[in-house]
Amino acid sequence: MKSEARVLVSYGNRGIVELPDGGQSVCSYRRSVGRPFCGDRLLVELTGEDTSLLVQIQERDNEFARANSRFQKQVIAANLDQVMIVIARKPPPSTDLVERYLVAVHSMGIRPAIVLNKCELPGDSSAGTASPLNRLDDYRGLGYEVLYTSCKGEPGTDTLIPVLNEKTSILVGQSGVGKSSLVNALLPDLELQTGALSRVTGKGTHTTTTTIMYSLACGGRLIDSPGVWEYGLWQMSRQELADGFIEFRPVAGQCKFNDCRHSGEPGCAIREAVEQGQILQWRYDSYLRLLDQNR
Repeated sequence: MKSEARVLVSYGNRGIVELPDGGQSVCSYRRSVGRPFCGDRLLVELTGEDTSLLVQIQERDNEFARANSRFQKQVIAANLDQVMIVIARKPPPSTDLVERYLVAVHSMGIRPAIVLNKCELPGDSSAGTASPLNRLDDYRGLGYEVLYTSCKGEPGTDTLIPVLNEKTSILVGQSGVGKSSLVNALLPDLELQTGALSRVTGKGTHTTTTTIMYSLACGGRLIDSPGVWEYGLWQMSRQELADGFIEFRPVAGQCKFNDCRHSGEPGCAIREAVEQGQILQWRYDSYLRLLDQNR
């Protein structure tokens, strides 16, 4: 008998999928069909009480990815409504970390949000103006949702509930920003859910090394991904990179040359907008750095 299913976690040539009735099944993959990722929607053949065989990977709404060691696109999860970019006062985020995430998320057609976690910690007086911690108001002014959370004090994690409600979201960020603590706070039945996965797989799961999807009480889905020290962009076109800066879009088509790189060419509408104060200088500088890194 065939059934629809959704991937909760993927391990090499098999994964754990959730069936329409809420049950879970160990699904074996077939090379001829392809390798599913966390969040994928599948058609499976039920082969036993808790086993199944992959028949088809349904068309994806989108993919969230990062660059591998060869700067190639490596998919992490699929079919997302939003990407929650988690930063914290400690460890302090690198200068262009949020920029790289935003460019990637926009290129994949997913909604981003920025979460400042560990708000109970005092601000770092040594953080320079280039730190994302000092630019949250600018991000909000650009139209991005900025949320504040703490797992050890005010404002808590309730600020996330309305944003996560009925949506499939993924938490991404550097190692040590507290993503696992957020997951624990948002999922009071986390031990129950991971225990169920362990019983099905026969081995434990570790949220810091495995991308895994959980069910939220508010009806949404939350995907926890392994932390990284740096998030790298894969090789992308100049146009894709520029489109990742949303404030460039209204004027980018007004450049004198169709192939303008927005890096000093005559008649560049982006550069003119920067000089007139319509585009923030630091955002333009970030674009130039990413453009240089993407060569």
